[in-house]
Amino acid sequence: MVNGVEPTGDALAACEDAFAASAGLFAAVTAELAAPEAAALTHAQLEDLLGTRMREVTRQLFQDHLTLRARDEVRREDVVDAAGAERTRIERGRRRTLATVFGKVTVTRIAYRGAGVADLHPADAVLNLPEGMHSHGLAKLTAIESSRGSFADACERINAMTAAGIGHRQVQELAVDAAADIDTFYDALVPAPCTDATPLILSFDGKGVVIRPGALREPTARAAAAKGGNAMKTRLASGEKHGRKRMATLGAVYDAEPAPRTVDDVIADPDTVHTAASERSPGPQARSKWLCGSVNDTAAQVVAAAFDQAEHRDPGHHRPWIVLVDGARHQIDLIKTEAQRRGVDIHIVIDLIHVLEYLWRAAWCLHESGDTAAETWVARHARTLLAGGVQSTAAALQQAAHAAHLRGAKRKGIDEAVNYLTGKAEHLRYDTALERGWPIATGIIEGACRHLVKDRLDITGARWGLSGAEAVLKLRAVRANGDFDTYWAWHEQQEFLRNHQARYRDQLMLTA
Repeated sequence: MVNGVEPTGDALAACEDAFAASAGLFAAVTAELAAPEAAALTHAQLEDLLGTRMREVTRQLFQDHLTLRARDEVRREDVVDAAGAERTRIERGRRRTLATVFGKVTVTRIAYRGAGVADLHPADAVLNLPEGMHSHGLAKLTAIESSRGSFADACERINAMTAAGIGHRQVQELAVDAAADIDTFYDALVPAPCTDATPLILSFDGKGVVIRPGALREPTARAAAAKGGNAMKTRLASGEKHGRKRMATLGAVYDAEPAPRTVDDVIADPDTVHTAASERSPGPQARSKWLCGSVNDTAAQVVAAAFDQAEHRDPGHHRPWIVLVDGARHQIDLIKTEAQRRGVDIHIVIDLIHVLEYLWRAAWCLHESGDTAAETWVARHARTLLAGGVQSTAAALQQAAHAAHLRGAKRKGIDEAVNYLTGKAEHLRYDTALERGWPIATGIIEGACRHLVKDRLDITGARWGLSGAEAVLKLRAVRANGDFDTYWAWHEQQEFLRNHQARYRDQLMLTA
């Protein structure tokens, strides 16, 4: 029964005739399973047998359906190209190969010809065939697998799961094509604004990606060339870098319900005895997280993209905007510039963990390596910072260095900490952040750097071309956002517009 209508005897006979080849293959499979030899097969052997045989049955079903379409295709009288030229000459039986997840099939259709121009195939538009040989289903599988592991592993898995026989280079090219519409997808995917006063959190960070020399940013390439090579042939000398990385910039935007806390909720008082029953108030939890990143775009462009997402969520700038960063001056300048350009008030908070690292460097100027008293020393000063005592902490560090008679390199860690605290004081108002329930750590964006970049783009031996790195990074971001299936439907629609609809007059939708 099709659409509630019982097929007639003639229709059934026509169907059996059209799908005779696939029916024959299915009959051969059932005969093979009914043979006495099949009774000796293990379940694993049966899985392998059916996996191979039924894949071919499915491929033949696909082919039989395409053959049926070709047989029933009717010549159109109104085929006019985008230039307004009517196509009146046709050629029947024009063929092309389509590689699918089941194997290769042949698409046969009518070609509408014109002098000195590419032929039109309306049947291709009905099928929404890709520009190249590989089907959208195969391209989707490639996008998933290549964003999950290496291209070599993706190639191996795809060929094990399908009968595509796809090559390593084709996997890379399909991954690049698969990511082509991600930017326009997020431009069109506008989230519903949040109407309450929930804090809106933005965060940024960067991670280096090993890039082939031709794709390095100009300053990096110039610095590597000016260096004239490393001092030693087999390893890097102290302070040397490979000069082969290009920075990937990542941005995160998310909502976080306010969770007011006290200093004791973050760092326990080292001078007080704590019982196991003592509880700490939890910090704010992230929700509706959105990630973006790029190796190709500048840091300013990624910051702008994150601000776009934030403005979609709060177009009237009614919510508190908190920007979490690691303290890099260039990054803070870009953020301030973008906020000023949009007329939005922001509260920049430097990640507490980065500040604690400076305190630990200062601690080792005053304590022997491994001295457990350093932990108590750091905790006391960190609690002062959390309470809003940035200047008093800096003064205390200077006094400690003076009391210990530290000079030169021996007080370097303390000097660096003091300079950092005094230079970044306006962004270290942890007392305000805790009182208002804002987050004070960049765990979300640092986790994104590990997941989006390090776990895939930084695998052993990887050296990227720019297009491949950009595609994989953006595909991983789309998947991390939970938007991949929605994006893929959008991508297929854009493929139709590019490859088919745009080639016809008035860009009319083509139907079967």
